[in-house]
Amino acid sequence: MKKILFSGIQPSGILHIGNYLGAIRQWVALQRDCQSFFCVVDEHAITVPQEPKELRANILRNAMLYIAAGIDPKKSVIFIQSHVPAHAELGWILNTITPLGDLERMTQFKDKKEKQSEVYAGLFNYPVLMAADILLYQTDVVPVGEDQQQHIELTRSLAKRFNNKYGKTFKIPAGFIPEDTARIMGLDDATKKMSKSASSANNYIALLDTPDEILRKIKIAVTDSGKEIAYDAEEKPAIANLMRIFGAFADISTQDVEDRYRGKTYADFKRDLGDLLVEKLSPLQTRYRELSTDPDSVMKILRDGAGRAHEVAAKTLQNVHEKIGFVR
Repeated sequence: MKKILFSGIQPSGILHIGNYLGAIRQWVALQRDCQSFFCVVDEHAITVPQEPKELRANILRNAMLYIAAGIDPKKSVIFIQSHVPAHAELGWILNTITPLGDLERMTQFKDKKEKQSEVYAGLFNYPVLMAADILLYQTDVVPVGEDQQQHIELTRSLAKRFNNKYGKTFKIPAGFIPEDTARIMGLDDATKKMSKSASSANNYIALLDTPDEILRKIKIAVTDSGKEIAYDAEEKPAIANLMRIFGAFADISTQDVEDRYRGKTYADFKRDLGDLLVEKLSPLQTRYRELSTDPDSVMKILRDGAGRAHEVAAKTLQNVHEKIGFVR
């Protein structure tokens, strides 16, 4: 029997190569061997203020990028989180067994809190909704970036807590973190993760950036002192980050990148990296443009996906209702 996989990305900004390497590319590979559910997690996005028109556009763009990148609706379930109400309902139920201290220790909450003028309960509670997302589908494996590992541990803890109290109900999921590309750093600051919410667009290569924009951003990307193209994440974090990106898109190791550019300049390396990104992102961008001209077909995929997701989620939620004593 195939393992069950669940993952999703917030539609809170422009998807970039960090999202692609750390998540979407892994999804494409894993969908061959797993029963996969890929979600546009719009309910998570509203834990910070969103402009409705922009959010709506981001949701649909994310869905189209999933498909354009290679998520196959015939193999995987692609849907929008808010189209399956069981996510919010199970999130509330799990909130009733979540210790306050567990949420107060969440590193991402602490980081995001510092950037908000006012903090709302949704931002505090969203790790519980993430747990509900995962547990609804009796998930075995969750592809995540290393910054999400704490949330996977909370999910596992809540599943065990519920099972111990009410009897076996949820599978205990495991996180999957790709070794080489789990944490792609910003092009303008190699000490911080590449982020779609960064204040400057020079922080990231968006999946839909034009060739000229890609070449420009790579040209001005920060590098380290010295001239040698050598992989040293501690002493040369900026060039090491660019080498990880090159290796990931060229499907070679950072040692191979180092060997290829021994004796060459940063300018040589950056020029080739820019050309490589333009080449590798071109098929995705072409497919995205095709999808954007036929929004009805995309909405049909999302409606069908929501229906398939609901069938699975409803069974889990019905079992939960019975376990906790709700009247059917």
